[in-house]
Amino acid sequence: IFALKKEPVAPFEFNEEVTSVFDDMIKRSVPFYMESLKRQCQLTSKFYQKGTIIYDLGCSHGNLGIIIDAAFNQNISSKANSDINEHSGQIRGTSYNMIAVDSSLPMMQKYQGRIKDIDNHKSKQPDKAGNIFLVCGLAEDIPIVNASVVIVNLTMQFIKPLKRERFIHQIYDGLTEGGILLLTEKIIHNDERMSCLEQDFYKRFKLENGYSELEISRKREALENILIPETLDSHTIRLKKAGFNTINVWLKWFNFASVIAIK
Repeated sequence: IFALKKEPVAPFEFNEEVTSVFDDMIKRSVPFYMESLKRQCQLTSKFYQKGTIIYDLGCSHGNLGIIIDAAFNQNISSKANSDINEHSGQIRGTSYNMIAVDSSLPMMQKYQGRIKDIDNHKSKQPDKAGNIFLVCGLAEDIPIVNASVVIVNLTMQFIKPLKRERFIHQIYDGLTEGGILLLTEKIIHNDERMSCLEQDFYKRFKLENGYSELEISRKREALENILIPETLDSHTIRLKKAGFNTINVWLKWFNFASVIAIK
């Protein structure tokens, strides 16, 4: 998408063009992407409470949702099974409902197609564990009710900063006691030297994954004022202010961090 010189660079959006190359883009742009999804599935397995709802806010076209759905079902496809280990087995066969939200219509349409394929496969089986309900809308506008797991993957960075505090408060208020928020974000460092170091290694990561200097530069320009990262301290302070007292960074790679917060 960013390999050709087209002037000016249009602001980044999750349109049909991006949706068509999303998997390739995110695996080459986000360190430990598949590892993160695998562990989030296992954390969902551990903290899910029967009768509650799982929310995936900013779900794109459903990479995590499809893995979680596979974990809840007795018969797991070989492809999905390769992304889950034995710990996910504790929820196999458990009924569940997941609300998956994304503001991109092309992403939602692709997700719907994936769900249809899964449902066609499940129709040949005696039991179906649960349902994924798709909502095309802004993550910050979704009321959170009776949730035991809320997942926010690389989403809050696209929410306007002034709306982020209310967004986290809504999640906390909608969680059941013992429920969790799984938050993954691109971050910046408090110290300018460390921030530059992290940006340098992130650029190396993308170059090693086949992106050119031009592509990196033009994508950065397209994301200007669209993706607004914060420091890890800012995220932690906001989580504590909302009411979360048990907070842990379970994965960090330079300027990317994954956090679990327990109510």
